[in-house]
Amino acid sequence: MAIRPTQGAVRSGASSAPPKNRAPLAPQPYRLLPTGAIKPVGWLRRQLQIQADGMGGHLDETWPDVGPNSGWLGGTGESWERGPYFLDGLLPLAWQLDSAPLKAKAQRFLDWTLDHPWPNGMIGPRSNDDWWPRMVMLKVLTQYHELTGDARVIPVMTRYFHHQLEALPGRPLRDWGKFRWQDEVASIVWLYNRTGDAKLLELARLLQRQGYDWQGLFADYPYRTKTTLAAIGMDRPDVPGEPPQGLRDPALSVHGVNNAQALKVSPIWSLISGSAKDRAAFHRQIDALDRYHGLPIGLYSADEHLAGRSPSQGLELCAIVEALYSLEHALAITGDPAIGDRIERIAYNALPATFTDDMWAHQYDQQPNQIRCSRAKGPWTTNGREANLFGLEPHFGCCTANFHQGWPRLTASLWMASEDGGLVAAIHAPCEVTTTVADVPVRIREETDYPFRETIAIHVDPARPARFPIHLRIPVWAQTVAVRVNGAAAPEAKPGSFARIERDWKAGDRIDIALTSSVRTVAGFHGARTVEQGPLVFALPVAERWEKWRPRGLTADWEVHPAGSWAYGLAPDARFHRIERSVGPVPFSRRDPPVALVTEGRSVSNWPEVDGSAAPPPEVAIAKGTAERLVLIPYGAPKLRVAAFPGVGES
Repeated sequence: MAIRPTQGAVRSGASSAPPKNRAPLAPQPYRLLPTGAIKPVGWLRRQLQIQADGMGGHLDETWPDVGPNSGWLGGTGESWERGPYFLDGLLPLAWQLDSAPLKAKAQRFLDWTLDHPWPNGMIGPRSNDDWWPRMVMLKVLTQYHELTGDARVIPVMTRYFHHQLEALPGRPLRDWGKFRWQDEVASIVWLYNRTGDAKLLELARLLQRQGYDWQGLFADYPYRTKTTLAAIGMDRPDVPGEPPQGLRDPALSVHGVNNAQALKVSPIWSLISGSAKDRAAFHRQIDALDRYHGLPIGLYSADEHLAGRSPSQGLELCAIVEALYSLEHALAITGDPAIGDRIERIAYNALPATFTDDMWAHQYDQQPNQIRCSRAKGPWTTNGREANLFGLEPHFGCCTANFHQGWPRLTASLWMASEDGGLVAAIHAPCEVTTTVADVPVRIREETDYPFRETIAIHVDPARPARFPIHLRIPVWAQTVAVRVNGAAAPEAKPGSFARIERDWKAGDRIDIALTSSVRTVAGFHGARTVEQGPLVFALPVAERWEKWRPRGLTADWEVHPAGSWAYGLAPDARFHRIERSVGPVPFSRRDPPVALVTEGRSVSNWPEVDGSAAPPPEVAIAKGTAERLVLIPYGAPKLRVAAFPGVGES
């Protein structure tokens, strides 16, 4: 299928710099580069190719919800969020891999959406008028315009926003849209910076007034324990004629995905309000989630509602990818380097953990201490018995459609533009960047096996000599940092900061970053300790026995049962020996991990399995037997694992 030409539009695509915020929007220290400016190389490209070869590139061939009868292709099939969700990952993936077949798949959805607006300016299927799925499609359209400059996009978006401004007073936000209004404001800001249409800011303020008050919720946060059905009103039957209990405010305010998307509320709204207080509210929000529901993987438990700090609780895949997207915006708007550390912790641990190696199956929920994936009851409050199976659409199909944005959106956020006219190495991974700085075309190549290694080489190649700054995020965990430019030492760079290097850059310049870190053990729930080094969390792989439960077209649904022991604890003075191998075809591989930590542990007798899951780690572990050799590997590699270990001493 041929890609539609841009019809004479001025291309705003991958080679251009992103526009600065128009007045009265507040300035921000960093800005995301246009979609397509960053291409994956090295292990990251291999990971994206795995996604393209798996469900990410073939979902429409095996799942009717995004197949040829999709409502977002003019059919009578699923017409709500799944088409836009699928496209949100498929579109950047197609261009990052320069895949003609994937581009053609995405183009069908885009052409139908752009060529079939309603007479009043509404977009999407006529079978529903819910604002929420349009919020996802607007995000897709912004990326598509950055990639192609298609002249249809800005008029269609403008007409839609003008229609919504008129319609919202009589048809206000509800349920999902009410709690995710900030996602649309991000698209409004994008369009305002390109057109200056004052009505867009009027619409943003109306969305904020109608949307849920997330800042108010976290001002004195009430949800400090595992969610119960009674606490959110889901312990009684639904009332005919009223919204289901699960769609009312109490339930939606502790919904894991809503909270993930809400991480961008305060930063995004601060662009409209100009308030430093709004911008700072982000930290109050994420600190509360960490304190009361934090897991060892950079996010909170939510299976599917907030569930406390036990590492036996789960986390939904949609929450992982949506949190990454929110945090990428938060990093750009606040300039806080700690957000970059959190993004890497989530992306290099939680994200790969929830997929099979070939990305043909995924989980709805993952658990840090995950010792069985079965149809057992599990520790969930509101999820069902399929929640942690691997398959096509375990429990709910939202993650089946939405997981695709995780790796491509991370790739698109690795580098950013800075307000002082430079570039920012915000998140570290192997990539190539093509952009312009001060009207000079610049190509950046970042060569690294990070996060499996701690050295990075950045090649800077401007088309002609040019002076501009480059900001380098230095992870907070770094014990030593050495930055060199063309072999000469650069000014001191401090962990947990952005190191700024401004100079006259010329083709062939090179920046080398050498970091060091030691193994850390971090105490968590019941004193259980997580083993970390650099951005990686390490876990004990539990021997796995996979059982196919049912075929699902091109893929299948699977249970995974333990085929060995899992209840081990670590001594407080445990020592670790690091082993490194080359990064193979599957970067997060259980069979051939690129890095491992060898240590010793002891079996724990009072740590049972309950309802198909590991019980919460015992506060006082009873060890039995002698010390055994344990090999820990990156958390994202094994599908059965223990990542939070009780402490054990001598017998």
